[in-house]
Amino acid sequence: MSLSTSTKTPEVEHISDYSSGQDSMSVDDDIFNEKPTLTLPVIKNYFATRLTTLFDLPVYHQDKRWYELMNPIPALREMTLRDWNYYGLGWFGWVLDAMDFFCVSVALPEIAVSLNSTVADITWGVTVVLMLRAIGAISFGIASDRFGRKKCYIVICILFIFIEVGTGFVQTYEQFIGVRAIFGILMGSMLPVCMVTAMESQPVRARGFLSGLFSPAYCGGYIMALVWYKVFAPTYKPGEGWRSLFWFSGGLSVLLIVWRLLVPESNEFLVMQEKKRKIKEQNKKTGGIHKYFNTTIVKTLKTEWLLFTYLCITYAGWNFMSHGTQDLYVTMLANQFGVGLDKRTMVVALSNLGGLIGGACIGSVSEVFGRRLSAIIATIFCAALVYPSFHNADKNWGAYVVLIASVMASWGVSSAYALELVNKAHRTLLIGLAYQIGNLISSGSATIQAQLGEKYPIAGAGPGVYDYGKVMCIFCGAVFAFMVVILALGPEKFHRNLKMVPAEYGAYPDVEETLDLDKPDKETRM
Repeated sequence: MSLSTSTKTPEVEHISDYSSGQDSMSVDDDIFNEKPTLTLPVIKNYFATRLTTLFDLPVYHQDKRWYELMNPIPALREMTLRDWNYYGLGWFGWVLDAMDFFCVSVALPEIAVSLNSTVADITWGVTVVLMLRAIGAISFGIASDRFGRKKCYIVICILFIFIEVGTGFVQTYEQFIGVRAIFGILMGSMLPVCMVTAMESQPVRARGFLSGLFSPAYCGGYIMALVWYKVFAPTYKPGEGWRSLFWFSGGLSVLLIVWRLLVPESNEFLVMQEKKRKIKEQNKKTGGIHKYFNTTIVKTLKTEWLLFTYLCITYAGWNFMSHGTQDLYVTMLANQFGVGLDKRTMVVALSNLGGLIGGACIGSVSEVFGRRLSAIIATIFCAALVYPSFHNADKNWGAYVVLIASVMASWGVSSAYALELVNKAHRTLLIGLAYQIGNLISSGSATIQAQLGEKYPIAGAGPGVYDYGKVMCIFCGAVFAFMVVILALGPEKFHRNLKMVPAEYGAYPDVEETLDLDKPDKETRM
């Protein structure tokens, strides 16, 4: 159904058929999802409709042709200067976050020598970061949904300056682990704040393309770490150019702070804050302890627990895909195939560039096929490229570049997909924590692959040479199969409205055609 913006009617929220729908309409109905109904008929109906909803393509419900939907330029033209600022702040914030993480990875040997440690010891700095990211997702997720995206963004960037500069000054291994532990908390907090900053205010038609570019920004951070490490390696003292790299990285945060100070808080957060205030006022009129507390987080726990569990599993699969294909790949090239440093660096850089391209492409594709099916198609491409990528990897590195492009294409759908599913009241907390729990579950990928690989020594290749390629091939194949299944079984609310701009703020959101793929026969409510 196509509506004109002249009707001055806010876009209607989507509520799945598989929700209770028993709550009365109130001030908080549009910022919470409905509580799931887990009766046997509802469960049977849900699983019976997974394939039909998967292939009920959004293009069937559009007036435009598929090639018009895949063209992102008209959608990007709808973005205002403020929209571009929000997206730029979120995208570059995530790039810088990823760059800070990979600054350790690209300089591992030099850091180990400087701190009189081993490479294995320094890798614990990476592990600690992965382990503590969930703490940041919880603390700053709650803070962002309560105090605002702008304040949290600035606080995180300020803390980044101290941690990155401090990393450059560490003199002992213990100091290094300490500052990286704090960085892990900050990294876990930066992703959800950046994602919500970048995505929640954007025109619905541009959402797919912007989502496709956002997650692969992680690849952009890796490329920046590689490039800037080459620049700063000969600086400072011999073998300690990595310190200059961290100081430079900390300085980049200053630019983001100045930029964020110039851009106001989003209308979406301001409206949400007002709605939560009204809920609190309603609580004061009731008896009991409710009048002393903000109960919105309690309602979120009641209504989102099942969806949150699904997102944790899904993000675990996506993280297994990226960790499984990337963490041990450089080791495999060096150990099993004897590939030199320069070629390894080239392959890693090209594969991450491929990731950026893959994400951008899948964003437009998802406007035609929907989020779930697009991610499944990208994952099937991954499965087809597993064997050529890890068999004769020194010669088939081109297949690996396309593999990483496909992995990040599947990832590229995740931002829009998750934002369209979770409620508005605590979207930063829900998405950030689900992502980091999934990341924590998958953090042992490299260790699992390495230990399994050591069970397959290559005959006649000398001691310590293992067939990592075989293990990575089998491991990744299993992960890809899992992801196809879990995505096929999941829900989808394609083009769900993320905006909240009531009349008292002097504007209305664009009235856009939307499609709840769990409710093919929905009627637009006016």
